Amino acid sequence: MLRRLVVLGSAALLAAGGLYVTIGTPAAAGAGEAAGQEAFTPREVTPADIPSDIHEDSWARLPTIQREDLDAEGQRVFDIIVNPDSRYSTGLRGPIGMWMYSPPMAEHLFPASTYLRFGADGARDQRLAELAILTAARSLDSQYEWSAHEGLGLQAGLEAEIIDLVRHDRPVAEGDGLPGFGEVERTIVQATRELIREPKLSRETFEAAQRLFGNQGIMDLAGLIGHYTLVNYTLKAFDVQRPPGSRLLLPLTDQP
Repeated sequence: MLRRLVVLGSAALLAAGGLYVTIGTPAAAGAGEAAGQEAFTPREVTPADIPSDIHEDSWARLPTIQREDLDAEGQRVFDIIVNPDSRYSTGLRGPIGMWMYSPPMAEHLFPASTYLRFGADGARDQRLAELAILTAARSLDSQYEWSAHEGLGLQAGLEAEIIDLVRHDRPVAEGDGLPGFGEVERTIVQATRELIREPKLSRETFEAAQRLFGNQGIMDLAGLIGHYTLVNYTLKAFDVQRPPGSRLLLPLTDQP
């Protein structure tokens, strides 16, 4: 997403090609409730929550693939994903673990996943990337994605008040006055919601995104949202679960 900003207070445009922002200090937990938002108590996953067809090594419908079980070509792809320099240095896990059931797909998707989430050379602004990911997770009602990324958003400096606005799917207009919720953040939330829920991005939102992020930025944002939609389909196809002891952080009507 977003290769057009630098330095954050709420966002400052600089040279074409950079949405890179310094990390701020996360707001204190519970700040959203103080602002009059809906109270929500996370629920801890228990063994009773895990369906009977789930494998404990993967927390999914298929077991975690072992390198020795793959042919030479599959092992080559495995080593692209699982190696000391990778974010999967400790082994396959979550949805990408399921990707390895199709090594050719995993080989092509993994670099795209890394670019879309972290940018070229890791320069993507993680505060804004996590805002887009969380908005996608909320719009898709993806408990796994939300619960995996809320903490990452806080670590990247995304304010708790903004997270709560997205968590409860409140209109962007209700974000006026929230710390850190400026035009850039409003546009990311609105564009992400429209991309998932509407037939197309509205002209107004497109023009705002184009002005703020440039054409490449719009494409990167659409790509990031598309990627996490694919991740969501992977989670749904293989019924990937959050493990016992983890917390479910998204209020849904049909908690897993």
